[in-house]
Amino acid sequence: MFEFPVLDNHVHLQPNGRNVEAVKDFLKAGGTHLIVSHMPYSEMPVRKIEDFRRAYEITLRMTELARSAGAAAYCTVGPYPVQLLELTEIMPLDRAVEIMKGGMDIAAELVKDGKAIALGEIGRPHFPVSEEIMAASNDILAYGMRLAKECSCPAVIHAESATTSSMEKLAQMADRVGLQREKVVKHYCGPLVTPAENHGVFPSVLASRDMVMEALSKGDRFLLETDFMDDLQRPGAVLAITTVPKRMRQLVEKGCEAEKLWKINKTNPERVYGIDI
Repeated sequence: MFEFPVLDNHVHLQPNGRNVEAVKDFLKAGGTHLIVSHMPYSEMPVRKIEDFRRAYEITLRMTELARSAGAAAYCTVGPYPVQLLELTEIMPLDRAVEIMKGGMDIAAELVKDGKAIALGEIGRPHFPVSEEIMAASNDILAYGMRLAKECSCPAVIHAESATTSSMEKLAQMADRVGLQREKVVKHYCGPLVTPAENHGVFPSVLASRDMVMEALSKGDRFLLETDFMDDLQRPGAVLAITTVPKRMRQLVEKGCEAEKLWKINKTNPERVYGIDI
């Protein structure tokens, strides 16, 4: 349908969602490539370290289902940041941190085994929490970044809404553990495309029309995502899985330079993730 590949950098697929049917919608709209991000699943609550392995197996299975539908699909795995809070409801904080770091270790194993292409989405809660929880979350995140450096893979970050200041802090955290800044992918990001805005962190921009147009007005060093949730109770949340291919069609019709669209959908993700698209 397009002369270039069409990548959604961040989607979720759920066992109790539409999964394969959603991917078919993506393909029908002109999409070609998906990166499936791990998320907490109601089917597999995490109470101990090994529970993460079983939870990641669901993400791997969802990725295989996407491939079976005809998509070129990859996945990222890692302990979802808000799970720390859930764990602290039933155990001391230090034990909860230990479990989250153990989940990072298992995720790193899967990257080393070639089953996942990044640690993600990892990070810290996107809403106000106590100083103690935030400090623990940053400790876990730094640990994940350190593992990403060891695995030579990106860390896909879930955190508060991106600002120039928060991007700088993520960049500095990466510097402290030796992870390249461009291997830090800020998920659910606004159009912070210029170096002054993102401090070298790679923005994964939500593919709303306004954000895409603003991002393109600043450059082409970004990825696009929908953060599709595959939630039957909230169909189309955060954005519909067909959004990125529809946005590409609109850009082609507007006469957007093909070179830019190739870069966003192929060159950038290949550079960030070390994959062939």
